[in-house]
Amino acid sequence: MTPFLLAQRSADSLELALTGEWRALRLREIGAELAAVDLNGVRTVSIATERLVLLDLSSAWRLREFIASAEHAGAAVGFRGERPEQLKVLDEALAKEAFQPPGEPAPELIEPVTALGRYVVRSWHDMRAGLAFVGRVVLTAGTAARSWQHLRPVSIARHVYDTGVTAIPIVALIAFLISVIIAFLSAQQLQRFGAEIFVVDLVTIGVLRELGVLLTAIIVAGRSGSAFAAEIGAMRLNEEVDALYATGADPFELLVLPRVLGLVIALPLLTVLADAIGLAGGGILCRFLLDIPIPQYLNRVNESIGPMTFWVGVLKAPIFAVLIAFAGVYRGLQVTGSSRELGRLTTVAVVQSIFLVILADALFAVLFMEIGI
Repeated sequence: MTPFLLAQRSADSLELALTGEWRALRLREIGAELAAVDLNGVRTVSIATERLVLLDLSSAWRLREFIASAEHAGAAVGFRGERPEQLKVLDEALAKEAFQPPGEPAPELIEPVTALGRYVVRSWHDMRAGLAFVGRVVLTAGTAARSWQHLRPVSIARHVYDTGVTAIPIVALIAFLISVIIAFLSAQQLQRFGAEIFVVDLVTIGVLRELGVLLTAIIVAGRSGSAFAAEIGAMRLNEEVDALYATGADPFELLVLPRVLGLVIALPLLTVLADAIGLAGGGILCRFLLDIPIPQYLNRVNESIGPMTFWVGVLKAPIFAVLIAFAGVYRGLQVTGSSRELGRLTTVAVVQSIFLVILADALFAVLFMEIGI
């Protein structure tokens, strides 16, 4: 078997020549040959690597241990030629691990601070990119408003159909069920006090002011927000958006603006439908559970509706539509790289749109309370 180490000693100096392939599979033989080297009385050790064919990190670690033991014995170790790069890598890694400036916090304290800093920086960049996106959409809308063709009426009509007409069954079903549930739960409590008639007030005000528009917006966020992100994200992966830029077309005019305007038109109409179905569901339950005749129910509904009760809910719908559309198309335009990123950003779009809708609804509640509506 070819040796891995050739040693030649004269007086107090030792010359070593590394030969062959120093692999982890032969680490036992390499270690045995290094251990057999006699360092007693040696003052200088010269290591030659000209005949060394290969040196992996495991063998380099064993060689480094030998060099350390030689230096500990009082010998000065040097290389004929360049020091192997593997030893330099090990030295740098160990130096970084051992370095701990005085007064610095321990690594377990640095890690959470680093993570927090990265989160803040990412959030700041994301906020700036979001504001830039909103500004770009507003500028595109201002430019497109000068010409009817730039508004893409055919595309807007298609998105009104996709986001509005196709959502009618699920919106109607949810509005009906929620109004029935509210009427049933409130009737159970109010019957104890003989105040069943106020069930009509609860259903009317709850549906018209809050639940009609809020539940509709959440359903649309799950349907249309995810669809916007997935459609535009798939176009990004297929480089169709880049192709639009290459042909001189504006993707914001072709892809973003029609979706936003289509949803702004569709969501208020869905809200009106949800309000009507919700009041109908409450009327059916009051008729069969509380024996309130339909004419009496309608008369009480008319009495409980204030001047702004209906309009409070309808006025929220366009704002919710803008938030949902912006979240969907913005995340869709951010898709790059892989289908996994498409799925992740589609999920982010839905979560953010629902969060923004609920946050906006809370802010509207505070605003309407302050102005007395």
